[in-house]
Amino acid sequence: MKVHGRCNLACRYCYLYEGPDTGWRDRPAAASDAVLALTADRIAEHAAAHRLPAVSLVLHGGEPLLAGTDRLAAFAALVRRRVPAPTRVRVTLQTNATLLTAARVRDLARARIAVGVSLDGGRARHNTARVDHAGRPSWPAALRGTRLLAEHAPEAYAGILLVVDPEQDPAEVYTSLLRLRPPAVDLLLPHGNWSAPPPGLHPPPGPPARTGAGAPAPYGDWLAAVFDLWWAAGRRQTRVRLFEEAIAALLGLPTGTESLGLDPFTAVVVETDGSLEQTDSLKSAYPGAAATGLTLGRNTFDDALTHPGIAARQSGPAALAADCRACPLLHACGGGHYAHRHRAGAGFGHPSVYCADQQRFLHHVAAALARATGTGPARDPTTAGEGGTR
Repeated sequence: MKVHGRCNLACRYCYLYEGPDTGWRDRPAAASDAVLALTADRIAEHAAAHRLPAVSLVLHGGEPLLAGTDRLAAFAALVRRRVPAPTRVRVTLQTNATLLTAARVRDLARARIAVGVSLDGGRARHNTARVDHAGRPSWPAALRGTRLLAEHAPEAYAGILLVVDPEQDPAEVYTSLLRLRPPAVDLLLPHGNWSAPPPGLHPPPGPPARTGAGAPAPYGDWLAAVFDLWWAAGRRQTRVRLFEEAIAALLGLPTGTESLGLDPFTAVVVETDGSLEQTDSLKSAYPGAAATGLTLGRNTFDDALTHPGIAARQSGPAALAADCRACPLLHACGGGHYAHRHRAGAGFGHPSVYCADQQRFLHHVAAALARATGTGPARDPTTAGEGGTR
């Protein structure tokens, strides 16, 4: 739910406000009371129709704290009142933490809203791209807000979301985050594709193809280095969602991320004007990539499920490139993040621009699993014949 469509920061790499899709300029800055009420009704309607055991509601932006904690708490309470029992409603807010104060932290904790923080690392030099609209660093305020959360409301601290930068030392970044005591860390690859490659990647011209073993994989190397620190720790200091999901995918278990596996896509975005869209990551591809033409006033969430863009992401291997369907990592990788498969003029029917990185990372995790289960490094689950990743 886009409770607020503007941000108090101007991060230099932001794919939403610095990317090709400028549709946010034409929408209200904040969702109205009517949009919030209708959103609550649509969520309740969907939960009842499908007898959902749980609903995950993410309060997003922009910077959602610009809407005010009173408003956020009231909306969370409204959704919980309207969603019928026994469906559970988990509410999470994703923030840059710069606007967190002790009072706001208490308000969010009291409203049972979990708080996730977006950072680029646990030190000032990791966050030089995260500046305000005057170009001033956001790190002092973000650090203060994150510490308030960890110290005064650990029960509401959901964790830290970090976009991987292969230019930063992986061990230093990971250990710096641990000092902020996050219960979980979410590592994301920067959004890019074959026509607009992410930093440090130089895909070959021409039709994209699976890059295969041996190709440069700076992001895969970075993730593998952090995985080793996490895996070898004497006790688990934090959850790392990507690592847990990779292990689950390699063992044939369900995953809950867009970046790995073949489980159906299960999220929809409500914009500040009540439009229903696909996730913002698609806006990194081209203007209008996330649009569906649906609105809360005219359409249900079931209508969104039938939209061609969302339906394509429900069809498993059938939606993937031939190279992906033939790959031993198919069931673990799942073709990678949908937005990362795009090529201008040719759509999304390609391997991920991060194909080599995905392979490097998943083979590394698979080898660790093989050693831990006593099957030895020669029996990598991704190349083990009938066992495979299925």
